[in-house]
Amino acid sequence: MTRPSFGMQVFVGMAIGLLLGFVARHYAIAGLADGLRIVGEMFVQLLKALVVPLVFTAIVASIAALRDLDNAARLVAGTFLWFAITALIAVSIGLVLGTILQPGAHAGVTLAAAVRPDTAGSWLDFLRGLVPVNVLALEASTRLADGAAKTSLSFNVLQLIVAAVAIGVAAVRVGEAGAPFLAFNASALAIFRRILRWVVRLTPIGTGALLGSAVVRYGWQSLSALGTFAIAVYIGLALVLFVVYPLLLIANGMSPRRFFAAAWPAIQLGFVSRSSIATLPVTEQVVEKGLGVPRSYAAFAVPFAATTKMDGCAAIYPAIAALFVAQYYNVPLHGSDYLLIVIVSVLGSAATAGLTGALVMLTLTLSTLGLPLEGAGLLLAIDPILDMGRTAVNVAGQALVPAIVAKRQGLLDDTGAAAPAIA
Repeated sequence: MTRPSFGMQVFVGMAIGLLLGFVARHYAIAGLADGLRIVGEMFVQLLKALVVPLVFTAIVASIAALRDLDNAARLVAGTFLWFAITALIAVSIGLVLGTILQPGAHAGVTLAAAVRPDTAGSWLDFLRGLVPVNVLALEASTRLADGAAKTSLSFNVLQLIVAAVAIGVAAVRVGEAGAPFLAFNASALAIFRRILRWVVRLTPIGTGALLGSAVVRYGWQSLSALGTFAIAVYIGLALVLFVVYPLLLIANGMSPRRFFAAAWPAIQLGFVSRSSIATLPVTEQVVEKGLGVPRSYAAFAVPFAATTKMDGCAAIYPAIAALFVAQYYNVPLHGSDYLLIVIVSVLGSAATAGLTGALVMLTLTLSTLGLPLEGAGLLLAIDPILDMGRTAVNVAGQALVPAIVAKRQGLLDDTGAAAPAIA
């Protein structure tokens, strides 16, 4: 008997999760709601557990890979230039849609939903975050919960990138003395990628549980109340994914049909997993084997893109969300405010972790504009639904930029290639 494709497994899991969420919300079945919540949280915890070792080893390996490139400086500069170009286009689309559709003026959500988020971004935190607190960027925090102090560990992806870049450069510069470390790092990266593939296989279960838990917690009322906002975000995502990206491919002499045929497994996985980090191995596979980008360059570009290239989370979404909050609170925005949104989106993408959610980037944008941070709380109810589309666009951009840069540098081997399967 032929096993259903991974995509079919995921969509079946989503359908079952939505059904179970509806049943748990409307019928008192003991333990069903808690079961959905616990399974979903466990899936996210598994992904988070792999972020630190995977990002660290991938970035170090990407720095080492640059040794094999004669034009490394041009490739690095071209990569970050196209990061900025695509982010600029995406945020511009978000601003136009937010201005035309006026989602904040048509919101049915009540002011009671405006809750200041526990996590907020600011430029001071962003700049301070560039300096790692330790090698793995781990931080301990203590908070009161149920009358007792609880300590938890968290990590800062931006600090982790900085530390990994510094260690990778140092390992390359010391020559032979760094060779054993780089070899160990390459082995560790292969091991963590294999573990991640095992976790990815749980995506149908995890995604179904997360969607079911969201239905239990928020119901359908939140989506209907924020319908105009959700529509604006998804129109923006669709324009970038199916209009802007194909036009950029055509402008650079590449086939959109071939790009989507090769990149679709990664885009699909990004949609259901809501994590660029979880999608990283598949993205690398489609970029190298599907699009023909040399491994020596892809090993640098894709890990960096997976942690800093976020057209969905850091460009389209914060632009529309910022306009939503301004419109909801009747705060007029001027040309300088629109310019600030563009600058934040182009420069602040690194503040958005390659995992789920875009809260840090949104609060960074709101704080820069002087808008109430409580406005972010208005949008949290439908964030999981939006995050699926945002991550799909993120992943598509993370595959697009290396392909364009490789093409412009004459490195792309586009003679064949089929879409790799998710293994």
